Amino acid sequence: MSQEFVISMAEKGVFAVLVIAGPLLVIALGIGLAVSIFQATTQIQEQTLAFVPKIVGVLVALIVFGPWMLSHMLSFASEIFGNLHRFVG
Repeated sequence: MSQEFVISMAEKGVFAVLVIAGPLLVIALGIGLAVSIFQATTQIQEQTLAFVPKIVGVLVALIVFGPWMLSHMLSFASEIFGNLHRFVG
């Protein structure tokens, strides 16, 4: 097992995490920004107003993007298990 292989697998792992978590993080960021603008405009400073829409939005996004995220994770896991002989030898 060479250093290049280890670095390549670590790079693929980090990229997979970013790709899988990216849509949920972008949706939470967008909803948080919209709620913050709404709160600044209306001067409503209720703390729960910031969390409830984000939770609902992320749950809806998880339902929508869930199958895609799962297939991406499974393909990465099968790639790792396919290269298992390179890890041990």
